[in-house]
Amino acid sequence: LVIFHFSCTTLQCRQSMDSSRSEVFDSDKQPSVKSRYRMNTYLDVPEDKTGKFYLLFTLKERISELIASLKVFEAHGINIVHIESRPSRSHAGCYEFLIECNAMDKQVKSVFKTLQDMAENVTIQTFGPIHECNGAMISYLQVINTNNSNIIIDVVPWFPKKIKDLDLFADRVLTYGSELDADHPGFKDEVYRKRRQLFADIAHNYRHGQPIPRIEYTKEETETWGVIYKELKKLYPTHACREFNHIFPLLEQNCGYSEKSIPQLQDVSDFLKECTGFTVRPVAGLLSSRDFLAGLAFRVFHTTQYIRHSSAPKYTPEPDVCHELLGHVPLFADPNFAQFSQEIGLSSLGAPDEVIQKLATLYWFTVEFGLCEQEGKRKAYGAGLLSSFGELQYCLTDEPEVHPFNPEITATTEYPITSYQPKYFLAQSFENAKEQLIKWASAISRPFNIRYDPYTQRIQILDNTEILNHVVHDVRNDLQLVESTLMKLST
Repeated sequence: LVIFHFSCTTLQCRQSMDSSRSEVFDSDKQPSVKSRYRMNTYLDVPEDKTGKFYLLFTLKERISELIASLKVFEAHGINIVHIESRPSRSHAGCYEFLIECNAMDKQVKSVFKTLQDMAENVTIQTFGPIHECNGAMISYLQVINTNNSNIIIDVVPWFPKKIKDLDLFADRVLTYGSELDADHPGFKDEVYRKRRQLFADIAHNYRHGQPIPRIEYTKEETETWGVIYKELKKLYPTHACREFNHIFPLLEQNCGYSEKSIPQLQDVSDFLKECTGFTVRPVAGLLSSRDFLAGLAFRVFHTTQYIRHSSAPKYTPEPDVCHELLGHVPLFADPNFAQFSQEIGLSSLGAPDEVIQKLATLYWFTVEFGLCEQEGKRKAYGAGLLSSFGELQYCLTDEPEVHPFNPEITATTEYPITSYQPKYFLAQSFENAKEQLIKWASAISRPFNIRYDPYTQRIQILDNTEILNHVVHDVRNDLQLVESTLMKLST
């Protein structure tokens, strides 16, 4: 058995601003579409450009097989830079070898073909390279199962398998630090740009498991926060959903939420961890839709620490700490909403690009601009609404269209990004929305299913009976606990 992972050159590199993380506030001045988002723009990457490749393959515990495999690389002129080995956990009597090499795409394809011809039964998994293009990371995974003459080919994008893997792309933002567009309110303010660079450096250097650095916000920054906080808090009791209004006072009690202070991300993360297992980690700016949604799969929310420019407190061309902490954070402390958000993230792992676009649209119309029905009235639960006192009032009027939430329809609905939404989708409840999403996501084309293990914070790929037996064992234990508890309650 040979399991061979290699990287194939990706022909397109996304240079798009992530529409699922926009925020529009009241302002006479609206940015150009170009400055807001660069959607669906691609750059060509030369197909035969020499690059670094990482190959992982599994061989029987015989030195002759390793020698034969290495000769394949030599025969195709591929320079091996580094090699490691370890006993295979998934294949008894085998060793896994990790090889780092420099090669061209056509050379790797030749090695692929040769190794395929050498083996009688081959399972080959090819993990795509990490190509950097304007700060974006593009990775692909191709799974090919070959059993004699039967060939099945599925193309699956790379995705993180453990929570620490988020470190691999958390700094691959589509906007960064002091590099602001010319129409940004803080473009000509050197002091503001230096502050943005400071926040970007903190996020860039952060790694999973580290405490989030505490920020000493300036008086000007705190006053900007206070203007927004004061206006929004007046609207929450009548416009926000029940869950939001239950949690917001708890954030004031436990995380330092107030008109006169900007909460620290570490305090917020600790609070969310105790409530639902969600955490936050600093990010320098907008991530791609795929990367941002992948974080949600691990119950991690990527959060900016910078604040909008003081000259325009009602408007920001990008998500800032006001949008994150006032709009998003409160509902991540609600178990049903947290589960709904994670389901969106899990659905994105290994999904094709066209599905990612649909998931980003679902995210937009739910987590960002979602409405729900409570006690016969419409209430807001989307972060884009809960952090915008203008649109928070507008969304509950008779002016916009309101339709029942249906993932099949919602996922393909177009939306504006520089104005209030003309259309919203109304969920019966977070639980109902989650059930609809899970049913919709079950049709996503993947050659396997996945499961999140909260104990190890890893993604389990359910692609063989041995792993499924472990899942069944866990389910049985849970059912036994439920049965035992019911018996005690009935006595």
